[in-house]
Amino acid sequence: MTTRFCGRAQPYGQLVAALRAPSGARRCKSAPAVGIMRPAPALALAALCLLALPAAAAAAAYFGLTGRDVLTPFPGLGTAAAPAQAGAHLKQCDLLKLSRRQKQLCRREPGLAETLRDAAHLGLLECQFQFRQERWNCSLEGRTGLLQRGFKETAFLYAVSAAALTHALARACSAGRMERCTCDDSPGLESRQAWQWGVCGDNLKYSTKFLSNFLGPKRGSKDLRARADAHNTHVGIKAVKSGLRTTCKCHGVSGSCAVRTCWKQLSPFRETGQVLKLRYDTAVKVSSATNEALGRLELWVPAKPGGPAKGLTPRPGDLVYMEDSPSFCRPSKYSPGTAGRVCSRDASCSSLCCGRGYDTQSRMVAFSCHCQVQWCCYVECQQCAQQELVYTCKR
Repeated sequence: MTTRFCGRAQPYGQLVAALRAPSGARRCKSAPAVGIMRPAPALALAALCLLALPAAAAAAAYFGLTGRDVLTPFPGLGTAAAPAQAGAHLKQCDLLKLSRRQKQLCRREPGLAETLRDAAHLGLLECQFQFRQERWNCSLEGRTGLLQRGFKETAFLYAVSAAALTHALARACSAGRMERCTCDDSPGLESRQAWQWGVCGDNLKYSTKFLSNFLGPKRGSKDLRARADAHNTHVGIKAVKSGLRTTCKCHGVSGSCAVRTCWKQLSPFRETGQVLKLRYDTAVKVSSATNEALGRLELWVPAKPGGPAKGLTPRPGDLVYMEDSPSFCRPSKYSPGTAGRVCSRDASCSSLCCGRGYDTQSRMVAFSCHCQVQWCCYVECQQCAQQELVYTCKR
């Protein structure tokens, strides 16, 4: 016999979703449920990344745009909710591995150190999500040797780091966390009216301007790797810019649009991550060629058999890399390998397990079922369990 429970009030959309939850489970338990529906695997993974990431993991995040090295460990800066103390941002800036000029900029802007931390966390989570089904799953801890190479993965890291910093800076401005910037003030938008209605546009204009000043050149202009890094950085910034949209809100009696307020708003960073993952999948391999007119090295896409006789320069939206990536199948200085990784039998096991095969295990998974809406605003569900097969790559 199963025991029903009354869950908390839920929005109507979630109640409808609950009613559509699986109802044919064979076993039911009387333990109280923790939700009203079983989440999709991708959403569950994203939630686990956000909820289960400990402070130590956040402190070990890597951020490739704030130091002299390719990517540097990002020190823990406490929690975002910690109360601000006089001079606390100076200590936070001193903890970061920054160049002398970057440290000066950080010390002049009290909100910057916290924003850098948020950007590192944002970029790391997005990298892990986008590569969750790949052989390389954005695992950097103790394997920073990959970051010194010109792989496709390094190109993605530069792009997603630049995108995360651009996104975080723009949001920090609109949230009032930065002293030297505020809401977006794009011409043609009713920014002042938007502010009066409690709406503040994301300031992408200030974000990109500050970013170009903060990063600066890392190596000499004759360094091919420096040009590739700069190119990939701009691909990340461009991806954020392409997601900027104008959002409008109507104000009037009975929903009429007598007054309309518009402001600039960034798209969710998940959409930016998806764009960059597509750029990674279509990244182009480059070499260098001397531009005699300018007297400097240029990125060059070598001509392919059957293609144009002359090579081409990469497009502004292309991620570029200089050397082929390893397989990432076995543990190495670049990757922990894929042994023990959970995979999808139909979608990813054949590639992820590198031909070694996979093990199959059975486990019981609890979820809410047989949900019914009770007047007015509650939902009653049963707690059910069903067997689920889990596939992991063999060693």
